[in-house]
Amino acid sequence: MLTEYDVIIVGGGGSGLAAAVRALEQGASVLVLEKQPQLGGTTGMAIGSFTANGTSLQRDAGVIDNADDHETDAGQFAAAEVEAQNNSELRRFFLGETAVTLEWLRGMGLYFHGPNPEPPNRVPRMHNIVPNAKAYIAAFQARIIRLKGTIVCSAPVVELVSDGTRITGVVAEIEGTQKAITAKRGVVLAAGDYSSAPEMIGRFKGDRFKTIEGVNPKACGDGHLLAEQVGAQLLNMEITYGPELRFVPPPGDPFEQLLPTSGLLAKLLGKLVPLLPQAVINWRIKRLLLTWQHPENSLFDDGAILINADGCRFCNETDSPAREIAISEQPGKATFILLDERIAAHYSQWPYFISTAPKIAYAYVDDYLRLRPDVSVAADSLEAIAEQRVLNASNLKAAVQQFNHYVSGEHVDSFGRTGDACPLTGKRWVLLGPAKAYFTTTEGGVAINAGLQALNESGQPIPGLYAIGSNGMGGQVLWGHGLHIAWAITSGRLVGEKLGEKLNSSEQ
Repeated sequence: MLTEYDVIIVGGGGSGLAAAVRALEQGASVLVLEKQPQLGGTTGMAIGSFTANGTSLQRDAGVIDNADDHETDAGQFAAAEVEAQNNSELRRFFLGETAVTLEWLRGMGLYFHGPNPEPPNRVPRMHNIVPNAKAYIAAFQARIIRLKGTIVCSAPVVELVSDGTRITGVVAEIEGTQKAITAKRGVVLAAGDYSSAPEMIGRFKGDRFKTIEGVNPKACGDGHLLAEQVGAQLLNMEITYGPELRFVPPPGDPFEQLLPTSGLLAKLLGKLVPLLPQAVINWRIKRLLLTWQHPENSLFDDGAILINADGCRFCNETDSPAREIAISEQPGKATFILLDERIAAHYSQWPYFISTAPKIAYAYVDDYLRLRPDVSVAADSLEAIAEQRVLNASNLKAAVQQFNHYVSGEHVDSFGRTGDACPLTGKRWVLLGPAKAYFTTTEGGVAINAGLQALNESGQPIPGLYAIGSNGMGGQVLWGHGLHIAWAITSGRLVGEKLGEKLNSSEQ
């Protein structure tokens, strides 16, 4: 490994690897430093949807679209008070680049199915990679190796180096030794979000949220901290997607994660998917849906209750985010959702579903019992349900009895719940879980300009420092499927292009 490169990239997830590929394509020498033993980051854990407008796949499907409409629709996903903090100019710029990024990815041999709808998008914009997001990581890694880039894993960056005027490199821990490495053109921060950084969550969002886990346990805000140490401005750090209730992931990898992400079979899958019956496509998406999506809040509005590992109720199930905070304080930070015969029957057919990817797939009670037996059981009595999940049957029966006393008007609910009219009863009971409270993503990041340069508290560029993906959100709010991955890879492509172009320029 050399001690000097044109570009040093901190982080080996989707944004960092995209930046490395594009900079290498421009002729730059590139070093990727990844803290974990393997590449992938949060991108590598995702389903992999890429939401874009004005794409060739849209045109092939007869969909007419543009970035202005997309920007308007993207603003309808978040609550008004969150959307008010969005950097609309930057988000509109990014959305205008998504089609170019998608074609760049397809040029690397990646395959997408779509476009698929996701309201409130007015037209289908969600492009689903075949078979999953690991395909991005595999394709990027292969191309970096082919273009003679350098990747070093288990190499956390502990410091940014400055000459007093610009960022000139990094200090990384490699094989137990701290090594200083110079970046002639720039250092790119691409180290992911801070959803699993309790101290950072506490500092910006409030101490009561510190016990809540992130979906990616490795997302520790390292890039944000490095940027902050050299005076970068951080924006929207209190905005998070979640906390929300999600079922724990299945043991091992789901089937889709075992499909090939490169080679002839992946190419064949890419050609076959558009020809498959919609029912088959929906079945595949439903399997992913049951792995990643959250249970609907309407379950609790319709009378479902939460039980902890001791079989006891512990919160007002209709009050979020207090509900999620309470879940994170239970044994194992876990909970179970109890449905009686009425609720289970209610959530067994349209339009009442446990979870959904809107207009693509809907998952009902029987889908969970069939496809996720690790998080769903059914029985004809509370005792049998308790036995299957090793819960205290006496506590479980007492919890139901106390809830029913509240419903009947005999006393107020111990946890402040109101408005329920139906007792929990019947000859069929369904228990869903374990589930946990998670932060899915964080929206806070380094302030940047359209050149992906990190900005200081005065809004001026920090020479030599760039931030992309979740590190360089720049004040954007990117709620809705596929926008975070689209931003990660698009910002990576753009910064790689910019730094590569500098090879023939004296621009700093």
